[in-house]
Amino acid sequence: QIRKMFGTVVVGVGIAGLARIRDLMNPMPSSPSEHLKLLGFVSRRSFGNINEAKQISLEDALKSKEIHAAFISTENRSHEETIRMFLEAGKHVLVEYPLALSAKAAHELWEMAEQKDKVLHVEHIELLTEEYKQLKKEVTGKDLVKGTLHFTGHVLDESKSGFPAFSGIARLTWLIDLFGDLTVTSATREKQKDKNYSRMTVHFQTANKKPLTWIEERGPGMRREKKINFCFTSGCLENFPQAPRSSVGLFMQDQNLFAKKLLGQVSKEELDAEKWRILRCLDLAEVIQQYCEEPEKIYS
Repeated sequence: QIRKMFGTVVVGVGIAGLARIRDLMNPMPSSPSEHLKLLGFVSRRSFGNINEAKQISLEDALKSKEIHAAFISTENRSHEETIRMFLEAGKHVLVEYPLALSAKAAHELWEMAEQKDKVLHVEHIELLTEEYKQLKKEVTGKDLVKGTLHFTGHVLDESKSGFPAFSGIARLTWLIDLFGDLTVTSATREKQKDKNYSRMTVHFQTANKKPLTWIEERGPGMRREKKINFCFTSGCLENFPQAPRSSVGLFMQDQNLFAKKLLGQVSKEELDAEKWRILRCLDLAEVIQQYCEEPEKIYS
C-alpha cells in the first residue's frame, strides 16, 4: 500500500514555529503525523537552514505543487492574510489560535476553506493538556452555581497579538467547552498605560442563567498562571485536579489531529462541533471587545 504523503511548510519561526519544525521532523512512530513531510519553512528573517529544514520564499511555498499544507505560526495580526493566501493557493491550513482578530474574517476564512474543500484547523492545545482533561472530568455532570477563571500573564504587544478577548481566546475556549454556550452580560477593561498593565473582566451567563466570570490580567513581572473557582451544587473546586504528565507533547497531539483530518479520519460530527466552538468563541470575543470599547455611558 502506498502511503499518502502531504508536503508541508511552516510559516513563522517563533516558539511555536520551531516546535512545529521539530515535531514535523520527528513524527511519532506509526501515528498520523508520519503522513506529513516537511519541505521547508518561511520566515521574514534569514536563517538558511534550521536542522535539516531549508528556508524557502513565501512565493515558492504558495506556488509549489509538492506543498499541500501550511502550518501558520506567525503573530496573530497576520494570521488572516496568511491563511487567505494559502487557501487561495489551494493548500490545507493549520493555524495557531486565534484564527483571526475579527469574527467576520473568521467566518469568511472558514467559508473559503469549505468552498475550496480544504482543511482549516485551528490549534487549541489548551484543550489537550492533562490538567485540562482532568478538570473536564471533574466538572462533567455537575450543576454549576457560579464560577471564575482568572488568568495572569506577561505583557503582550497588542498591535501584534490583538485585543485581549482574541489573544486570550484559550480561556474562553475552556469555558465554552466546560459549560456549554455562553452569553456576554457585560465586559469592561482597565488599562494603566504608564504601568503597562491591563485587566479585562467579562461576565457571562450559561444557558441555565448561571454567572461565569473571566478575568484576563497582564502586567510586567506577572507570572503566567490560571486560577479557578467553580462552585457547584455539590461544592466548590478551587484547585486544579492532580494530573499526570503526558508522554506526547501538545503540539505533536495537535499535529496528529490535523493529519487525521487530512486523512479523512475525523467524523463529521466532531468536525461540526469543533467548527461551532471555534467560531462561537470568536463571535463572543468580538462582542466582548465591543463592550469594552464602548464609550462610557453618561447618565444625566
